[in-house]
Amino acid sequence: MNCIMKSQSKAPIIIIVLLFLLIFNSCSYRKSKFSDDKVFRYNEHSNITSLDPAFARDQRNIWAVNQLYNGLVQLDDSLNVQPSIAKNWKVTVDGERYKFYLRNDVYFHENELFGEEKTRKVTAYDFEYSFNRLLSEQVASPGAWVLQNVEMFKAENDSTFVIDLKRPFPPFLGLLTMKYCSVVPKEVVEFYGKDFRSNPIGTGPFKFKLWVENTKLVFRRNNKYFEKDDLGNSLPYLEAVAITFLPDKQSEFLQFIQGNLDFMKSLDASYKDEILTTSGDLVEKYRNNVVMQKGAYLNTEYLGFFLGGEEKSVIKSKEIRQAINYGFDRNKMITFLRNNIGTPANNGFIPKGLPSFNGQLGYTYQPEKARKLVEKYKRDNNLNEVEINITTNSSYLDLCEFIQRELANVGLKVKVNVIPPSTLRQGKANGKLPIFRASWIADYPDGENYLSLFYSKNFTPNGPNYTHFSNEQFDQLYEQSIQEVDRDFRVGLYQKMDSILISEAPVIPLYYDQVIRFSQKNVKGLGINPIDLLTLKYVKKKANE
Repeated sequence: MNCIMKSQSKAPIIIIVLLFLLIFNSCSYRKSKFSDDKVFRYNEHSNITSLDPAFARDQRNIWAVNQLYNGLVQLDDSLNVQPSIAKNWKVTVDGERYKFYLRNDVYFHENELFGEEKTRKVTAYDFEYSFNRLLSEQVASPGAWVLQNVEMFKAENDSTFVIDLKRPFPPFLGLLTMKYCSVVPKEVVEFYGKDFRSNPIGTGPFKFKLWVENTKLVFRRNNKYFEKDDLGNSLPYLEAVAITFLPDKQSEFLQFIQGNLDFMKSLDASYKDEILTTSGDLVEKYRNNVVMQKGAYLNTEYLGFFLGGEEKSVIKSKEIRQAINYGFDRNKMITFLRNNIGTPANNGFIPKGLPSFNGQLGYTYQPEKARKLVEKYKRDNNLNEVEINITTNSSYLDLCEFIQRELANVGLKVKVNVIPPSTLRQGKANGKLPIFRASWIADYPDGENYLSLFYSKNFTPNGPNYTHFSNEQFDQLYEQSIQEVDRDFRVGLYQKMDSILISEAPVIPLYYDQVIRFSQKNVKGLGINPIDLLTLKYVKKKANE
């Protein structure tokens, strides 16, 4: 809390300086060959590193790549798998063969390398090339894992693409919606090599125009885009997308309030109390000009216990892990530290927004129960006090200090260690941190993605099991679930596994995050979804509103 108060005391001086700079330079944000209602403008805090879908690893790259490329399938805002370049598909009864039938009206963006026509039609052979490239050791794509369950893929002809799996894997269609699986043209990729990152050619609703790294990125409308709206109108509606790279989030907020940005994607401590009430609503002075959207986000924020350490470690005690889960008020934490953005994680590890979300109550605030568990541990081990160490980065210090104060009231002494994000990631992966702050954002919309963190064969560094949790019943259910083709039965298995996690407490779920989006009042069709994917092909801007 002290950190917040100090930063607020400096805010007026910072705002005055930034206002002067931004007013002086604001005209540069408005110059465009298109009318204001045809250009969508947003900001990225960090520079985009690549426009190659093979490197669409984090949100900044994924959002940009999503405007430029298409894959076989795509997700709608309800996380249903929908056709994209594949107009339809068939899956064999055993769940091991997928056959995709491609549209015949999808063309790559124009480029001189295609010859006289400057473009060409996408075929199944382009997907064969793109998937082989994703697996190439020379390319070294971080997305190669997406195809780890694939035995074989091939183009049967121009319009038919076949994928055989090593074993049934029901979430596979969801995996194919990831931007890693976008189609790219061989002749252009091989001409540019590594420079394809800054010379992208795809099939998406927008095409590449200009990139001045760390300054500005511009896309133009793809007039030959294949998708149409429900009335038969060609998509997209916008003429251009302009992305800036202001690193300071308070500067971004000021640009948004001045109307120089159409969209702001997140909430930051530097301005959260300026724009939101403590109950999570827009403050009154912005209600006439700003639209706020909130929805479930497939992101669970948590504290993890490393269970692979010494047997005498205090966190090996399930009683202590349960005491910590009972010992702090998640509702109060969300209200006062996050302005009610997020849902207290009083259930399992799988977040709200997925069908397998566990409605069974997990841990609520029960300080007396937590105190009794701590006292029992002290008696059983002949201890006068119990001390634990939580490691976090500075962005989550306020949450960890809140937990520290709450747990002191139930008899636990807590030390909070703050280290850089990169050191935290490394320590978590190497099992060097007894208790670590972490989050898990879904790579694909299936409960299996969350439960894989606790499968014993996924111990780090060979998998995402950072806690080194091992439970025979859990493993049996996991192995059964990944081969179960009946969706409802599979969801039941997921919920059983989540119940085991509640009981054994290898983690402390803190909250299920929410997507929060702010846009100008004249922006229509932006949408919101639980994977926080930015889709601009349906966006319209109304003039003079």
